[in-house]
Amino acid sequence: MKTIGVFDSGFGGLTVLRELLMLIPDTRYVYLGDTARLPYGSKSRETIARYAISSAKFLVDQGADLLVIACNTATALAIDDIRATLSIPVIGVVEPGTQAALTAAKATPQGIEEAHVVVLATAATTQSRAYSRSLSAAGLPSTEKACPLLVPLVEEGWLEQPAQKAVALEVLRIYLLEALEQAPNANVLLLGCTHYPLLKPLIETTLKTLHHPMQIIDSAAATAQAVAAALPWPIAPAEGTQPEHLFYATDSIEKFQRLGSSFLNQPLSQVRLVDLGG
Repeated sequence: MKTIGVFDSGFGGLTVLRELLMLIPDTRYVYLGDTARLPYGSKSRETIARYAISSAKFLVDQGADLLVIACNTATALAIDDIRATLSIPVIGVVEPGTQAALTAAKATPQGIEEAHVVVLATAATTQSRAYSRSLSAAGLPSTEKACPLLVPLVEEGWLEQPAQKAVALEVLRIYLLEALEQAPNANVLLLGCTHYPLLKPLIETTLKTLHHPMQIIDSAAATAQAVAAALPWPIAPAEGTQPEHLFYATDSIEKFQRLGSSFLNQPLSQVRLVDLGG
């Protein structure tokens, strides 16, 4: 049985794994959350590349036949270094998100000629300008909006309880209003962080209250679809016995199990601790 390795600096990449499990079920997965060294966004490009390469090599050592970089920062700043180091296929999250946005833009009433993409992402991802460069190469103008409060809201679970949900909705409203001030004709919204799929229902609600419909692109789902399309072996249907899936974290197994279950939408029964150094 083939193995797909999935890597993120933390928990968000589990939304990519969740989509992969639905699209490519009869496959062994190994997931690594480099939680001891997050956030990557505050580090230099050289340090991010070093961390990402060591994580990628660990997954290859665990038998990965294909690597998914389910981390926007690592994709933006280190994918070329990782591809130069590994001999297996490597897929990141930026290009699949761009291609999904391009498909959505072509399907809008205005067409690609009048399309404009708003990218919601972390400060580190927006500073890298990885999405704006990728979208520009695809012929799509874009506006990137840094949303530093969204990841903490997701990780603290402020999405369900009425009072907490109201805070999350207000934060989203402010961010979207600020983005739309810069791009009033935007018609495609790209979620450029793997935490953000958990916010998608609230984003849809906020867009309705703003009377500004947009096609929402979930980069986690787009990445899983890109992996399925590029898979160098045939996709087998799910059988009765589920393959073994392994989870590793570089810090706090208990926190990884607690938070990771909400991202993966299923319990994480066993997480192993691994030390990848500094």
